[in-house]
Amino acid sequence: MTKKLYYIKKGRRYEPVSEYDSDLLDSFHKGTHLVQVYPGGSSRRYNIDPAYAVMIAAGRVAEDAISRVIMQASDMRPKSAPITQEQKDAWEHLVKVFGPEARYLKWPSAREACEKAVEAMRVEADKLLKNESVRQAYEHFLLLAELAKDHSTEVDR
Repeated sequence: MTKKLYYIKKGRRYEPVSEYDSDLLDSFHKGTHLVQVYPGGSSRRYNIDPAYAVMIAAGRVAEDAISRVIMQASDMRPKSAPITQEQKDAWEHLVKVFGPEARYLKWPSAREACEKAVEAMRVEADKLLKNESVRQAYEHFLLLAELAKDHSTEVDR
């Protein structure tokens, strides 16, 4: 249990401004939560539907792979031929009209694009799972997936 109080100096006095509590930081609110630990980090998803835990976990794992593919596919690289004078003039005109900020293009990161894709997948799954037959098939899938898991590496508790 680690608690630290942080202060700010106001004039000649120090006033408390925030408190760090490791127990509070690692606590969970009421509900079902998914915690994943992976090399280099961890993620937490709060208040999830337990029926979607496998899908959410798989989506989280897939975010890394999908992000890598998106980055490779959208990697900026020089064209095989240099730009023409007409293209250069058009670019300079764009900068003149939009201002110097137009020299720097901005787009979502591969990670942001992937997170949006996974969220869209979750939304579509929510729609599908409203159908009783689909929900039952999904529950059967979860059961079979659990039975098919290789439990030989799990630590006895």
